[in-house]
Amino acid sequence: MAERRAVFLDRDGTLMEEVHYCNDPARVRVFPGVAEALTRFRHAGWLVVVVTNQSGLATGKITTSQYEAVHGELMRQLNGQVDAVYFCADHPQGPTARRKPGSGMLFEAATEHGINLSQSWMIGDKDVDVACGRGAGCRTILVRTGYGAAMADTGADLEVDDVVKASDLILALR
Repeated sequence: MAERRAVFLDRDGTLMEEVHYCNDPARVRVFPGVAEALTRFRHAGWLVVVVTNQSGLATGKITTSQYEAVHGELMRQLNGQVDAVYFCADHPQGPTARRKPGSGMLFEAATEHGINLSQSWMIGDKDVDVACGRGAGCRTILVRTGYGAAMADTGADLEVDDVVKASDLILALR
């Protein structure tokens, strides 16, 4: 069985401000304290993995080069404190198991990085993030940033204000 633990994080509304179909790196604004929280995870031996639905690629609202530019700016603002990124460009009306709420991206990451999903966490701002984590056997945290402030009854194990608070809790539990 895999021994590595990971923290899986949604992108939009969780790590950075929600921007509907963000296609401009100038609009990337990482929430305060997030880069430092990711650094703390990595120093404690956790893998940091971003998992994000990007249907704008399938619907033509975002080009591949725009996605890559936004991604580059996000990584710059996160000081490179991310071990892997998985994105799903599936159209919402034709999803595969990779598209959240499916858990395919987490299973893929677990296989590629030797991650023990039952010892890992999924953090996101939507019910689909919680369902994705639960479907993979992870513990889950709903953050109240992005859409999380309006979410109720998601079934998350914990609900906190933001990724910084989530990191405090996870690292305290060890």
